[in-house]
Amino acid sequence: MTESKAIIFGCSGPRLTDEEAAFFADERPWGLILFARNIGEAAEIADLTARFRDIVGRTDAPVFIDQEGGRVQRIRQPIAPNYPSGAVLGALYRKDRAQGLHTARLMSRLHAADLLPLGIDADCLPVLDVPVPGAHDVIGDRAYGHDAKSVAEMGRAAAEGLLEGGVLPVIKHIPGHGRSLVDSHKALPVIDADIETLASTDFEPFRQLADMPMAMTAHVVYTSLDPDNPATTSARVIGEVIRTQIGFDGLLMTDDLSMHALSGDFSARTKASLSAGCDVVLHCNGLLDEMRPVAEAAPQLSGKALERAGRATAMARRLGSAASETAALRDEFERLVATVA
Repeated sequence: MTESKAIIFGCSGPRLTDEEAAFFADERPWGLILFARNIGEAAEIADLTARFRDIVGRTDAPVFIDQEGGRVQRIRQPIAPNYPSGAVLGALYRKDRAQGLHTARLMSRLHAADLLPLGIDADCLPVLDVPVPGAHDVIGDRAYGHDAKSVAEMGRAAAEGLLEGGVLPVIKHIPGHGRSLVDSHKALPVIDADIETLASTDFEPFRQLADMPMAMTAHVVYTSLDPDNPATTSARVIGEVIRTQIGFDGLLMTDDLSMHALSGDFSARTKASLSAGCDVVLHCNGLLDEMRPVAEAAPQLSGKALERAGRATAMARRLGSAASETAALRDEFERLVATVA
């Protein structure tokens, strides 16, 4: 792997500016993440992802997106259908478990068929958070259910569907965001549940999917584990819970460093996340004034982080599927989802 910094960056629009191109050429981030602001015509998206890889000098540089379905779906019609939320799939699971699992897998396979031709090979899905009554709706209908078993089973089906289509899944938000009473985009959630409750509910879906290639952290404080630091910057949560109790040894990326749950300047956020045990930091908003201190603070990928990055990019099977097969899968998916309405 060509040397890369331990960073995934966003960019400002549907095309890289000259300033962004020069910055990426100098700093060589490991990956790129796309948002709705980056989405133009299909050909423009493919050009953007190809240009990024050319600039950083790595054909295997991963390009990420949040393509969940429901309210979190960056690419919509006419490029991709508007997919249902995790809660809709969960309703189908409760009605017919086998059909629900098949539909979750099928939808992820279709996500992969939409994304891979555009050069997008990593989807920040599945959401493995388990919401509790009274929690903030930042997770809400993005979740498959309200119990660890259904969330884990549906999450595995979704992750395997992505992999079958050649796209890497990113399980999130490890070790669990479902109890948060505030939106971590705006403030720091603090969860007071005891360790036994967290282990049996919040952590359990992640434990069952610990073999997945990548995970995204939760900007959440768990007072029973580390009352002073959110999971993203907590050596105890990462070392004792994520790596040991959950058993996840894939690539661990932060949630977005620009979210208001975190404090300190961007250099401090970067250093705190990496020193706590994250492998890669994620910065999403495309603002170069914030990205520069992140790049200055982030090291080259090396050691275990480099090994995990290599394993992740090698895991995608890149099977793809013929257009005729994809059309048949879409027809089947639409019939299944219609039964929930």
